[in-house]
Amino acid sequence: MPQKNQSVNGFFSALGVAPADLPRERPMYRRLVALVEGGLARGVLRQGTRLPPERDLARACRVSRTTVVTAYRELEAKGLVRGYVGRGTFVSATPEPDAAPFAWRGKVSTAALQMADATVRHLVRVAWDPKVVSFAAGQPALDRFPVDAFRAAVDRVLTRDAAVAWHNGPTEGLMSCREAIAARFGGEADQVLVVAGAQQGLDLLARCLIDPGDTVIVDRPTYLGAMHSFRGAGARLVGWDIRRADVDELEELLLRYRPKLLYLNPTFQNPTGQTISSRLRREVLGLAERYRVPIVEDETSRELYLDEPPPPSLFSMDERRGVVIHLNTFSKTLAPGLRVGWIAAARAIVEQLSLLKQRVDLHAQNLAQLVIADFLDSGTFDRHLGKLRDEHRRRRDAMVQALRKHATPTLVRFVTPGGGLYLWCQLGGQARARLVQDSAERDNLAVIPGTHFYPDGAGEQELRICFTTQTPERIAASGPALGRAFAEAYRHPGAAPRIPIS
Repeated sequence: MPQKNQSVNGFFSALGVAPADLPRERPMYRRLVALVEGGLARGVLRQGTRLPPERDLARACRVSRTTVVTAYRELEAKGLVRGYVGRGTFVSATPEPDAAPFAWRGKVSTAALQMADATVRHLVRVAWDPKVVSFAAGQPALDRFPVDAFRAAVDRVLTRDAAVAWHNGPTEGLMSCREAIAARFGGEADQVLVVAGAQQGLDLLARCLIDPGDTVIVDRPTYLGAMHSFRGAGARLVGWDIRRADVDELEELLLRYRPKLLYLNPTFQNPTGQTISSRLRREVLGLAERYRVPIVEDETSRELYLDEPPPPSLFSMDERRGVVIHLNTFSKTLAPGLRVGWIAAARAIVEQLSLLKQRVDLHAQNLAQLVIADFLDSGTFDRHLGKLRDEHRRRRDAMVQALRKHATPTLVRFVTPGGGLYLWCQLGGQARARLVQDSAERDNLAVIPGTHFYPDGAGEQELRICFTTQTPERIAASGPALGRAFAEAYRHPGAAPRIPIS
């Protein structure tokens, strides 16, 4: 955050010089540039510091205002400061250590700096680290990916459609892939837009539907990637408590904030694992129609049920196909490396999204689309899903058993999910999930605190554990370390008492 205005006296005091001590050699503006650069290098001028107003600095140094303006412009050209009309000039970066011609951070746009949360990137990086047992990133059991079936499908595709695989394709996606998705998941082929994973879909929807200052109601807690996309478009986020799922509360929020859209993850929700009922889905859909608020329905975990199949999607219940935008991906059912997902929506929205998409991504990878169409048409996808659900059920049960054995109910509570990828854990007393994360990291385990999933900074006593990424054997072996991590959080001063046993 910008600091208070730096007075001239405070400015020179921080730098350890007086205006009268400045050498008077020409050009004088270079002396001012060197002075600021030295203060940055020594750390006495920090990012966000507001420099003295041009007139005040000119008066103190007994130089013309033009000299100070020239110095500030030189510093801005180097990426070290940034001027804002009506606000002043602020330190935006520190000098690069490798003698670069300017500080790149100072050249980055304000909007990009506001979106500097690297949580998702960190989760992906940790998932790749062989030294870390990651329960943080949300991935399916990739060791159960149907490699032989995929290889056979690639051979069939290249024998039959090699030219299509190697050429440019339609921005909306190959028609064979769109038709296969529509036939398997619902809707019409021309209502389907193929995207490079659900995250690209969220980014497109945010850029298409949101203007800076618009309000978006999200389930609370919610998927952190959705928050990043909506905030990147300038949205104000308001949370609807998905665990309480009070439809009257939702209507009150719709009346109070008049949101641009409603984002929901209603089936095996990320991060809580909760699924809302058919009755509640109908009520939510009725509110959206009444108040003319579109719903973005994120159904990325829909196919991953482990007990009973979930209720119908909002998209399928939206008979007029006018309110709900359906978002889904093959990242959670096949593999995230394929980078194929889709949006199903009204044709007008698909057309507008396609125009946005072509600016940065002409089309999704053709070969992957052709293979996925083959998987869907041949039944390979559904056969794989049956095996994947069996394996995920084993892993869920192993994680539940490990936590019950090594982290008693006085340490952590959770509800066994009926599907999806996650356990949502609740601590008691004043124990903090960040302490659990820190302790787990010392044993080369990765979990993610709940604060990342709230639009308002809550979630300090909650954390998400992905149970699908590791084998039952590795989960069992990690149980003692997970138990120690939970216990450690309660040993921190002020963390007691534990959760009472009901």
